[in-house]
Amino acid sequence: MVFYELFCISRTRLVEANLKDLVKQTSLIVMNKGGVVRNLKPLGEKQLPYRIRKHQEYHVQGYQWLMQFDANPTVVNELNKRLKVDPRVLRHAVIRLGSKLEDIVASAEKTGTRV
Repeated sequence: MVFYELFCISRTRLVEANLKDLVKQTSLIVMNKGGVVRNLKPLGEKQLPYRIRKHQEYHVQGYQWLMQFDANPTVVNELNKRLKVDPRVLRHAVIRLGSKLEDIVASAEKTGTRV
């Protein structure tokens, strides 16, 4: 399995249940396909560096959160497809942190997480 990090910017002013559902559904996509979610980290509402147009609206603020997980590349493709069409998501990026144990341990030292 490969170690990934998902950075997601979702709409602000979402009902708390909607935000929880988004995070839960994203985590379930990974876990139902045999992956492991290591860490969920809310970063809070932040001003965006530029306005983003998504779903026929302009957004200047977004709720940002991180999810670190282990999965195979097909799970990441499915995750990208789902998040791309989700109306609650403004932007997302999946970053591959490592595929070998040495890479994962080195990236854990950089991100401050424990393996």
